[in-house]
Amino acid sequence: MVARLDFEIVTELLEMGGHGVYVWSAYALSFAALVGLGVWPLVSLRATIRRLKRRGERQ
Repeated sequence: MVARLDFEIVTELLEMGGHGVYVWSAYALSFAALVGLGVWPLVSLRATIRRLKRRGERQ
């Protein structure tokens, strides 16, 4: 059996029976939260390293 994507199948997937807006916005918010949770520690670490370097230069 060959899998093929028809235009109708893709639009049905995106619309999800009229609930597509809610479903895809929930996916987008979840993705944004996961990206934020991944980036936040890196930004915090860089700020901490910068702060420690400045503190070391003053002493």
